[in-house]
Amino acid sequence: MKPCAVAWDIDGTLVDSEPLHLRALLATCLSFGADLSDLPADEFLGIHMADVWLRVRTRLPAGLEETVWLDAINRFYVERQGELVEMPGAVKTVRALADMRIRQACVSNSERVIVNANLNALGIAEAIEFSISFDDVTKGKPSAEPYLLAAKQFGAPPHEILAVEDSEAGLASATAAGLYAVGFQCVGAPRIEADHIVCDLSGILDFFA
Repeated sequence: MKPCAVAWDIDGTLVDSEPLHLRALLATCLSFGADLSDLPADEFLGIHMADVWLRVRTRLPAGLEETVWLDAINRFYVERQGELVEMPGAVKTVRALADMRIRQACVSNSERVIVNANLNALGIAEAIEFSISFDDVTKGKPSAEPYLLAAKQFGAPPHEILAVEDSEAGLASATAAGLYAVGFQCVGAPRIEADHIVCDLSGILDFFA
């Protein structure tokens, strides 16, 4: 199959953002008097912030609004976006596709402010035709809605679009929307269900050879 476009997940696929996400959460909660250091480090990885709020709100001060808490977390993250690093080969692959005039978009479960910070940190905004954030949909991944919206904006049949994801929720979203789902995972990691697996993002270029 030769796709007409690529829809990229961002967190964990294009950018190694989970360490900063975790720091932002822990530091912000601590600033409100909630020490989460007793919880496993992977307790909140890959979970949308609305669900994180439900898990931690009993530890936070009564009366603290979710929007205030989330704004503080996002502010911490954005102020430190310069610390973010790309996943190996991410920027080179995106730019190579752009040179080939392959249409590209980003589909994320993060809020718009985080999506913009990630793209700015990577320096690839000019190669991305559009991006979809959690703020743009009524239901995020694993719902099909984010990728259905991407297909609509591309103006292309879903099955002609390549989705690149590192998480089960993201792959489920892409598959439910009818996209060709490519799983990106490190060598030795537990296998994830996808139409195709790559251990190096440069493998995406093979679809356009």
